[in-house]
Amino acid sequence: LSAAPVTGAAADTAAPVLVTRLDGTVSPVSANALIAAVDDAERRGAAALLVEIDTPGGLLTSMSEIVGRFLNADVPVITYVAPNGARAASAGTLVVFSGNIAAMAPTTTIGAATPVTLDGGQVGDKVVNDAASYAEAVAQARGRDTAFARRTVTEGESVTAQRALEVGAIDLIAPNRLTLLAQVDGQ
Repeated sequence: LSAAPVTGAAADTAAPVLVTRLDGTVSPVSANALIAAVDDAERRGAAALLVEIDTPGGLLTSMSEIVGRFLNADVPVITYVAPNGARAASAGTLVVFSGNIAAMAPTTTIGAATPVTLDGGQVGDKVVNDAASYAEAVAQARGRDTAFARRTVTEGESVTAQRALEVGAIDLIAPNRLTLLAQVDGQ
């Protein structure tokens, strides 16, 4: 990825990094928007798609659609929990795990991915075990800590950005978009 501005003749051939947001609940609407963003990034030959995330979570079906598209994208997807104070909770946790590069702003959190019913009630072991295996598979596909991924579902574990970096749930911490793009330059 080339995040630095390009000048001269090379500027005409530099591929852009496109930016989109997951802000609010993971829903069919947000899933469609993120899938369309990946499609657009592929169509435009983007260097990457940066997805800035601040979500309390949402529907498992919508999350699965997003994760599946990110895992099968022909363009690198960078997931970034931002700005400071944001979170990637519940379904948002797995969306972050599914990025080729996963990053967080310094004062953000990730986790607490235990499924609940639409009214916030508990679900059965079957649903929790399925979600835990899914989280583990997504983390494994991206080289992230599978034990942590499983615990976010089975134990509702949630951590700060610093702890997420320490356990290998994310790749880096960046205070802002420009710093993030500079850190991933060349990856």
